[in-house]
Amino acid sequence: MESPNRLVSFVLEIRKSLLRLGLALAVCFLGFYLISPHLLFYIQLHLHQKLAFFSIAEPFLAHAKLAFFTALFCLMPGIIYTFWQALAIPFKLKESTIGWFVLSTGVLFYAGAAFCYFITLPFGVEFLLGYQTAQLKPVIAVGKFVSFAAIFILAFGLIFELPIFMIFSARVGLIPRTTFEKNRRYAILVISIVAALLTPTPDVVNMALMGFPLYLLYEAGIIVLKITDQ
Repeated sequence: MESPNRLVSFVLEIRKSLLRLGLALAVCFLGFYLISPHLLFYIQLHLHQKLAFFSIAEPFLAHAKLAFFTALFCLMPGIIYTFWQALAIPFKLKESTIGWFVLSTGVLFYAGAAFCYFITLPFGVEFLLGYQTAQLKPVIAVGKFVSFAAIFILAFGLIFELPIFMIFSARVGLIPRTTFEKNRRYAILVISIVAALLTPTPDVVNMALMGFPLYLLYEAGIIVLKITDQ
């Protein structure tokens, strides 16, 4: 019965912060919506793309989506802090431990997002558009472009949390370090599948750009667990 009780406690703690996070998200959304044309311009410039729209409402919706994802991205430290504060009660985490988890989670999230934005996404877009010919020219919808870029950036940020998940699981007794050490072959298989699903293109180069760093993070998690004797 301990696990269900922990889950209920976690959900109740999260609910207490939902209103505050929702208000912060609304304020940030409005602020970023005002500058969304500039944000879209820099993303286009970075990925070297010209965009089009195919319905009257599409430009408005695209700017709204961009403002929402940008607000979510910038509020991630607060979301992360709320998440760990909620986990602290059912799993009896110390304040110093929470601080370490919050800092590490934030750093890895933004590292993963930056890795996607500056490395994986440009390679993926270039590969996908490499199929154009003199008879087949791309016309990219602005709404789909914003969704494509934003979802992959956020996904990479979340995927890079792997070592934190490993350390937390071992610390609270859910998954011991020996399990991670003995199941490297399965970890490689799962990482390969995740890389194939989340990278914007199916080619080996782009899959390796995600899979290799993810496996390094897996090994880093094991090393940290050894150093901290967990």
